[in-house]
Amino acid sequence: MVVKQQEAKLDHVFHALADPTRRKIIRLIAAHPCTISELSKPFPISLAAISKHIKVLEKAGLVNRHVKGRIHSCSIQLEGLSVAREWLRFYEDLWNSQFDKLEIELNNDEC
Repeated sequence: MVVKQQEAKLDHVFHALADPTRRKIIRLIAAHPCTISELSKPFPISLAAISKHIKVLEKAGLVNRHVKGRIHSCSIQLEGLSVAREWLRFYEDLWNSQFDKLEIELNNDEC
């Protein structure tokens, strides 16, 4: 059950990050929290479309939305990114291991 929940979280994170608009939103709010209006300025899309992107990012655990009256502001939530980071770490370790083996082989050929 826990594994399936982790897989579902990972699926949501990668789905959310698959869209270039959402990646740019993440980049913007990583610098500082932004309102929906502020987030909409760099994009040629409506506030409603930005809000839909934010909902996807929220579902993935990448963004927190704070509502104060009519103002919606968003901040980054690092927990969602940590799920992806842990998954990617396995492959980083795998690549590093392969590079280490290659380095050993190359050093052996030099002797």
